[in-house]
Amino acid sequence: MSTITPEVTWAQRSSTSEPEKNYIFLTIVATDVPEAEKELDLQPTKLTFKGTSTSKKVTYALELEFYAEIDPKESKIHHTGRDIELVLRKKELKEEFWPRLLKDSKKVHFLKTNFDKWVDEDEQDEAPDDEDYMSKMNPMGGGGEGGFGGIDFSKLGAAQGAGGLPGMEGLEGEGESSDDEDDDDMPALESDDKAEPATGKKIEEVA
Repeated sequence: MSTITPEVTWAQRSSTSEPEKNYIFLTIVATDVPEAEKELDLQPTKLTFKGTSTSKKVTYALELEFYAEIDPKESKIHHTGRDIELVLRKKELKEEFWPRLLKDSKKVHFLKTNFDKWVDEDEQDEAPDDEDYMSKMNPMGGGGEGGFGGIDFSKLGAAQGAGGLPGMEGLEGEGESSDDEDDDDMPALESDDKAEPATGKKIEEVA
């Protein structure tokens, strides 16, 4: 079985006073990796991931060394059938964005900007609030520094059938009406025939 590097997308926000608004959006695009085949370790300065896809028959392997420190205990994760989405809390409160995600300035082919989540530094106050999305993610903390203790991974796959990325829209679909509901609201079609009485015979027109 071959080993490949999964695609990674990212975006960020910054704040000097509100830690919950000082974070990195990170998405590892690794399709159909069950919990039993997934290894993910988040440390203050790096992330390592390994997982085997049941559909693509490949093993994903990834190691990222961050530009600056993050706080694993205040970070969150959401695992779907299409990817692994993380919100990483930046440790240092700063107005400025990180100039890049990784410590090494060398460009890597697998890392891309998540344009659905990205906003310019001077426009982030006007960006839509992500609280609804983030409230549905699971906290990382509980297992010591960088650990994942306390997370019930059996519950993380609940959104596997939902929509997907990019932009972390794995939670989309809320508020959509079903086809049955649409049919209920449709008016009855008019017929060219004249109305018929209960006998089932058509009313004849009078010349």
